[in-house]
Amino acid sequence: SDIIADADSVAGGVKTLVESELTFLNGNWPSALPTGIIHADFFPDNVLFVRKQVSGIIDFYFACTDAFSYDLAVTLNAWCFEADGSYNITKGRALFSGYQSVRTLDNSERDALPVLCRGAAMRFLLTRIYDWVNHSPEAFVNPKNPSEFIRRLRFHQKAGGPEAYGL
Repeated sequence: SDIIADADSVAGGVKTLVESELTFLNGNWPSALPTGIIHADFFPDNVLFVRKQVSGIIDFYFACTDAFSYDLAVTLNAWCFEADGSYNITKGRALFSGYQSVRTLDNSERDALPVLCRGAAMRFLLTRIYDWVNHSPEAFVNPKNPSEFIRRLRFHQKAGGPEAYGL
């Protein structure tokens, strides 16, 4: 199926949102950022804990060589939003503090963060739209609602700079 054509099945106006955001991302995607091996899907359901300590990381299906800061943008989208859709700046600050205790972001990465976060939100919005529309009733997994990434994308569109994330 055509993901963009199916976007309005999630909510009215989503097709227009997706089309305009893809145009923005195509014209503004950062280049020449520091790169290396990234997980690219660092969501809570891919991290295992024992007594509040990380005991394992799973699901390396999307691991690749890409911008380190894109991996951070994916992680921010996955871990720093509340159930009501609001951004939790305290979680954001903790994420950046922990990250930068190991690897400091350079200015180009900091400046690119809002666009990278928009791109990460768009990626998961589109994959969730696809899964939502094309879900088989016989499948063992339930599709995740794409609407939460509409809210996240709209937050990122309004973010004025890295300080909006607690950086």
